[in-house]
Amino acid sequence: MNVSDFDFISQFLKKRSGLVLSQDKAYLLESRLNPVARKWSLSGFDELVQKVRATNDERILNDITEAMTTNESFFFRDQKPFDQFKDLVLPHMLEKRASSKTIRIWSAACSSGQEPYTLAMLLKEAGPALAGWKIEIIATDLSNEILNKAKEGVYTQFEVQRGLPINLLVKYFQQNGDRWQIDSSIRNMVTFKPFNLLESPAMLGKFDIVFCRNVLIYFDQPTKSAVLKNIAKQMPDDGFLYLGGAETVLGISDEFQLIPGKRGIYGLVRNGELVNKAAV
Repeated sequence: MNVSDFDFISQFLKKRSGLVLSQDKAYLLESRLNPVARKWSLSGFDELVQKVRATNDERILNDITEAMTTNESFFFRDQKPFDQFKDLVLPHMLEKRASSKTIRIWSAACSSGQEPYTLAMLLKEAGPALAGWKIEIIATDLSNEILNKAKEGVYTQFEVQRGLPINLLVKYFQQNGDRWQIDSSIRNMVTFKPFNLLESPAMLGKFDIVFCRNVLIYFDQPTKSAVLKNIAKQMPDDGFLYLGGAETVLGISDEFQLIPGKRGIYGLVRNGELVNKAAV
């Protein structure tokens, strides 16, 4: 791979998806894009780049973007955020939204659906406490291909063994050969939509809780700042933002502040102060 081809594709991907690739990720470009080349009956990465340079075929451009932005996910990833959701965030929302009985949750960059389905199972397990409530889970991703997989809710034995408690597997999944499909009662709790985090989420509406975990690590600092600014506009003062354990807003955004003692959960900042005091 020559430097010119790498720069061309990496600049295209940054503009299209926000993904930032350093030169040491050249191997990743080739490994993920060689299958795309084969799909289009091209010899490999080099010929694929030539094809892209010569055409604006949206189908090829989509295939390249999806191949590079599809990342793995698994149920109850890191566990702690979901314990906090159950023990801190949900009780707060049940108290503060008692009059409207409405909660909206956004799972951004949801990949193959494990995160929003984990939230759906936790809400289902809450049982009578949520009787009469309207809870929306909106799950978005840039990749239409991965969204289609998420909508089906079908997972391999390996995928359901990664983080999913056995009691929930038995309770909410049906086995078909070596595949497991999550129950329709859980699937129907999640609405999947295509969405690019580089765009304004205003079209998605307001959200009480936003999960944007392990996404910002792929963006440069100005893009991170813009994404967080857009998210802040769609949240109420007492909203909760989840980021990945290795992510931070320090030096990136003045819109959010880490909730003390709650690793990975952020609240909105107004006039230099954390608003959501109830969570502290």
